[in-house]
Amino acid sequence: MSDTRIHQLRYFDLTIIVISLVIGMGIFKTPALVARDSHTPLLFFLAWIVGGLIALCGALTYAEIGSRYPITGGYYRIFAYAYHPAVGFMINSIILISNAISTAGVALIGAEYAVHAFFPVHWQTATSMQMVAIGSIILFFIVNILGLKPSAVIQNLLMVTKLLMMGVLILALFIPAQAVQPAVDQVAVHVSFIDSIKALGIALIAVTFSYEGYQQTINFGREVHRPGKTIPRAIITAMLVIIPLYLLMNLAYVRVIGFSRLGHTEAIAGQLASALFGRVGDTLVSLLLFVSVLGYVNVALLSNPRVIFAMSEDGLLPVAFRRQNHEKQTFGYALLLFTLICLLALVLSNQFSVLLNYIIFLDSIGMIFSAATIFVLRRRNQMEPGTAYVMKLYPLLPVVFIVAYAAIAISVAVVDLKSTLISIGLLAGSFMLYLFFRLLERKA
Repeated sequence: MSDTRIHQLRYFDLTIIVISLVIGMGIFKTPALVARDSHTPLLFFLAWIVGGLIALCGALTYAEIGSRYPITGGYYRIFAYAYHPAVGFMINSIILISNAISTAGVALIGAEYAVHAFFPVHWQTATSMQMVAIGSIILFFIVNILGLKPSAVIQNLLMVTKLLMMGVLILALFIPAQAVQPAVDQVAVHVSFIDSIKALGIALIAVTFSYEGYQQTINFGREVHRPGKTIPRAIITAMLVIIPLYLLMNLAYVRVIGFSRLGHTEAIAGQLASALFGRVGDTLVSLLLFVSVLGYVNVALLSNPRVIFAMSEDGLLPVAFRRQNHEKQTFGYALLLFTLICLLALVLSNQFSVLLNYIIFLDSIGMIFSAATIFVLRRRNQMEPGTAYVMKLYPLLPVVFIVAYAAIAISVAVVDLKSTLISIGLLAGSFMLYLFFRLLERKA
């Protein structure tokens, strides 16, 4: 009993975990994409507010799912429990692919800052960024094969560094206007209501990428002390920190860079640091962001192969992916598969915006299906007495969340039909793969 108490997550611990899951590298890249797709500053900031509210609806939905189905790795096993093992295999396959593409995309963001800070101007190309991103993924593939595991202390330091860096960059809001020299570009733009709705839907593609991560709280149900009380408090606190922080960062971007220029600016956090501290600040912030990216890549290559291992252990993938080095605690074949998917994504595209469309469309499918499990769990009354958190405004919150993600998936299809069709093909291919593995299992 004492061991269980020692390892249970309390309010502060879970709050930090949620903040760490959500604040990745998106806020240092996606505002440029949101500005490009928004016609006016009002639509730009509205997209971040709406995205935050959608994230809050989703976070509370996952809080109840996690407390009703408190099992380690719940985000993997909930699909098979609520639907069918075939659905579990399909959804988790595309989530793994989405995670690999996301890792490739984040590596590209870090490469953009590294190339911007340390490469000569004539080398600052998409190909250079692609090569740096590929190199960082290969580097941490080797690190993980050798069995070197990142310590929690290092990861927490990276998170604290990132938050401090955001706090410093927000200082741009308080320095004299003549010091930042913002672009005088606020030209009045008249946009119809229909065009505004379309622009908002497209802008939300990049916004949702920046807000995602909270869904992984579903994995911590059993490890949380008094989950019925702790989970909602931690999630609400985290989102109340993140939403204003994102809005302040975006205010700083618009004030320093100018709204119309923001959509065409690379390494936007570096530009902000340059306005505050000159070229040295730009270089330092770019270096810190690249280091943060390396930490994210390392964690992705550490955690996702374990999902592949678990799927193999449940008989959903070939036995080879169960092989592990117990001494080094590495999963060689699973790690190799995940790394190859990351590298394939980078080889096929060196544009973050293209990778983003794949990520969000695949994530939208996963989010819709996983959030909808709340209706199944409620119908089955799946809960541990006295421990489950019951959300207010049910079923409004999960319905709003599901409808919003369906609209975002439609927005991706409107913007990039090719990526959408390929993503649907991946989903269909994963189902065929499931049937193939089941056939092999029966023959065996």
